[in-house]
Amino acid sequence: MNNNNFRKSGLALAMAAAMGASTGANAAIEVYNEDGTSFSVDGYFNAFYVNRDDKVSDTRNSDVKMGFLPNTIGFNFSKEMGNLTLGGRSSFWSTINDSLQSPTDTAIDVRQLYATVDGSFGQVLIGKDFGLYARSNIFLDEILMGFGSPGAATGVSFGNIRAGYPYPNPSAQITYRSPDIGGLKVAAGIFEPANTTPGAQSEQSAPRFEAEVTYSADLNGVNLTGWVNGRSQSSENATTSVDSTGLGYGLKASVAGLSVTASGFTSEGDVPVLITDTATPIAEEDADGYLVQGSYTLGANRFVLSYGETDSDQGDFETENTSVAFFHDINSNLKVVAEYNMFEQVAKSTGAEQVDADTIALGAIVTF
Repeated sequence: MNNNNFRKSGLALAMAAAMGASTGANAAIEVYNEDGTSFSVDGYFNAFYVNRDDKVSDTRNSDVKMGFLPNTIGFNFSKEMGNLTLGGRSSFWSTINDSLQSPTDTAIDVRQLYATVDGSFGQVLIGKDFGLYARSNIFLDEILMGFGSPGAATGVSFGNIRAGYPYPNPSAQITYRSPDIGGLKVAAGIFEPANTTPGAQSEQSAPRFEAEVTYSADLNGVNLTGWVNGRSQSSENATTSVDSTGLGYGLKASVAGLSVTASGFTSEGDVPVLITDTATPIAEEDADGYLVQGSYTLGANRFVLSYGETDSDQGDFETENTSVAFFHDINSNLKVVAEYNMFEQVAKSTGAEQVDADTIALGAIVTF
């Protein structure tokens, strides 16, 4: 498929990273391609049987849920206009976790709705897409297509969010991406700022700034990818001012079928899950975390071992998350997954154990 817009979409990057070259991350169905104009559709569908034992609440639950990535359908557009290529992507992300709460309805959100302008200068993106801060941290997660740690409700998956990295919120943005310069790529943009100081005379006088630099190289058969990303924004009201900053980083090395990834982040004035229009404590305390993973691919099989931690003063929690996963490609568009996850969370201020959950997740994934 010759669709530059799809190749650069968040879902495509995520699937390509998680699936590897053997599977159909770029296997979108091309509906039209003529006279420099193309239109394609891609989809991602999954379901997991989940059995979770939470020792703190002394409960065991069985669920049929989606994995860390929701079910998604995306539409991609591209049109050559002289020296420019105009593109666009609209993707709809849907849960299956509400099947008993909303039997004939379902929650649908739009995490990507943007246009792109590509040329020799690089690319400009306007609209809504995933953020740049923590972007590669999450998209290069080896268990991205698995299940991961429990979220706020039984059966909901958070992957390694708040157990190794924060979430790169899909946000309104204007972002520039440079061309590939010998493996070096730079992205920087202005984003809708979050109101972290609601109240009288609340204001955000400047946009949120995010950027990411990535570098890829092949050194005698060892494929290396390194990245640094960051975020900065300010919010204030009549009595309070909060500066929110974050720095993410990581390195991935692959040789033959072996891959090792290490990433981390540090932030201030921001609960390390996601940034939203929610009051942030005045004390701009710190948070940090890291994720270490190894994987080995043998034919159609991929084995993953993952461990991550997050320590948050502001969120008042410490977490650690361990996952052992097995992925098997039945063919280029069908994958099965088996994962065992161990997640623990304690309140940092008191040391009280909040979650101690072991999860078995068995799933299937269909892509096109």
